[in-house]
Amino acid sequence: MSERVHILDMTREELREQMAAWGEPTYRADQVRHWLLRELETDPARMTNLSASLRARLAAEATLNPLVLATETVSRDRMARKALFTLSDGQAIETVLMLYDRRRTLCISTQAGCGMGCPFCATGLSGFTRNLTPGEIVAQVLHYARWLHDPEAGGRDAAPVRRPTNVTNIVVMGMGEPFANYNATWQALRMLTDPQGFGLGARHVTLSTVGIVPGIERMAEEPLQIGLAVSLHAPTDELRNRLGPINRRYPIAQLLVACRHYVERTRRRISFEYALMGGINDDLIQARQLADLLDGLLCHVNLIPLNPVEGSPFQPSPPERTRDFVAELKRRGIPATLRLRRGIEIDAGCGQLRRRVRQELPLRAIRAGT
Repeated sequence: MSERVHILDMTREELREQMAAWGEPTYRADQVRHWLLRELETDPARMTNLSASLRARLAAEATLNPLVLATETVSRDRMARKALFTLSDGQAIETVLMLYDRRRTLCISTQAGCGMGCPFCATGLSGFTRNLTPGEIVAQVLHYARWLHDPEAGGRDAAPVRRPTNVTNIVVMGMGEPFANYNATWQALRMLTDPQGFGLGARHVTLSTVGIVPGIERMAEEPLQIGLAVSLHAPTDELRNRLGPINRRYPIAQLLVACRHYVERTRRRISFEYALMGGINDDLIQARQLADLLDGLLCHVNLIPLNPVEGSPFQPSPPERTRDFVAELKRRGIPATLRLRRGIEIDAGCGQLRRRVRQELPLRAIRAGT
């Protein structure tokens, strides 16, 4: 039996070529994409404006959804959901849906595992397996878009606030380093922001990097107005070398040159992510060092309460140290906010659910989606 055609991995032009190879008119490509990305349909039998022969071929020879939901955890307040998906080769990835007053924010993954080696991150501790395909990235969004649209699945009754019932924001901050899978990530983002694709506005998407300088420079030339977030976590090279090994390749001074170029080129503000860790990077001296580092740069500091990994020496900062750190940045004129914590009891931190499930279940059970 020949290998199935993965529809979501294709660009519009590639899908048109596939339709032609199947003896179909090329306009069928746009109809198939509309069913998948706008109607959120995965069953060819319900794609009613397609020919019967094409529907049969899609069912027999194509993969329309490359993800299998293995398990899902839901927070006590029902405002956060985390899915563990299995892929065709048995690998597992995570996606998190966070519900706010007027936003439905989805945190998506770009790799199975991660090779960046950050010691406080559950994904980094698990190591890198492989890059995701464009379709595997997009399918994470489509899964929760379907959930939000389906009243019987609980989407509209999932939380006290019932509108909007669609994904409103995407943060590419899940498992993996997006710039280490640049081409697939950007193909997926183009599909998700295409007005004839999923149709989410580019300004509602933020991509996060550990600080891959060539990726930042390349993103500065991209026409899509997607936001950039940089995981900084430390104001000095000495500490950042410990928290993020990539700093040895792209130290802070080099990273900030790329960030300033990005701002000058795009006129867009950068967010710097700073996970506060008790006794490591959360004292007032470090807050002042961070303020000096970012002085004059169009930026915002997004302070993150650390989601701790079991057995890790990296633990969240006490509330009083967190408040003092935020206040010191603001006193120094650096815009800063403390991220609202969602889903700590559902292993919402990157890689935590995957790590726990792999510890509790044999690999064959994960592959079976049990």
